Amino acid sequence: MAITGRRWGVVGHRRSLFRDTYAALLGQSTQLPSPDWRNARPGESAEAVALRVAGELETYLAARHAQTAALIVEPLVQAAGAMAMYHARFLHEARALCDRYGVHLIADEIAVGFGRTGSFLACEQAGIRADFLCLSKGITGGYLPLSVTMTSNDIYRAFYDDEMARGFLHSHSYTGNALACRAALAVLDIFAEDDVIAANRVKSAQMSVRCQKIAQHPRVRQFRNTGMIWAFDVETEDASFPRKFYSAALERELLLRPLGNTVYFMPPYVIEEDQMDMLAGGTCAILDAME
Repeated sequence: MAITGRRWGVVGHRRSLFRDTYAALLGQSTQLPSPDWRNARPGESAEAVALRVAGELETYLAARHAQTAALIVEPLVQAAGAMAMYHARFLHEARALCDRYGVHLIADEIAVGFGRTGSFLACEQAGIRADFLCLSKGITGGYLPLSVTMTSNDIYRAFYDDEMARGFLHSHSYTGNALACRAALAVLDIFAEDDVIAANRVKSAQMSVRCQKIAQHPRVRQFRNTGMIWAFDVETEDASFPRKFYSAALERELLLRPLGNTVYFMPPYVIEEDQMDMLAGGTCAILDAME
């Protein structure tokens, strides 16, 4: 797909750390407002935020669709954006707008796919399909590295040709690695045989009960949960907070890596109730010990 002279629209993250480091190497893009419900105006619901931001997306596409190659979104949870969570209505509206203006929709489900948000794919909760779907991480259960980019038949056929120059030739030495692909197939079998999605819903409810004390802690702001992801912001002026919190967690045999002042949980699906107690209790103890 040629993108020369065209612009990528990216639904905005609150953090630019990961992007700015490679700014000189990246193609031109426009960062659009995030539907993060933390941006709600007084009296505005999460769905209302989603609709308002979708309106801003429509304004942008109406003016710039001819110069826009694709809209890139991380569905339901913008992980690198300090676990920004938003209403599925935004995805539904974004899909309709991309269809109306002839813009491809790219869904980055690397972190949020494979049951992490409560459904197998996050896009399912909006009842949509992306034109490109990016998958990794949970696809092999973390046992072997594997990434997959899926696309529609129409886009696939655009590159299918006897002439090599027309093909999509990007690849690397371990493309289609048989062992990694076999691990992915095993993971898919486990999802079906163990009904992982249903089991996760039970565990999500169990963990949420244990997180109530965290949500009510005087230092905690904007506690949030989507599926098997929990996050909260900690009120602190200490610039070294991420390092200190990480170290304090290790002392309690917990592996927690804050994103700025945002602490998040993305536990493995095999977590048991005693481990939930350890995670929630240890986190409360760290918060209580903060100066």
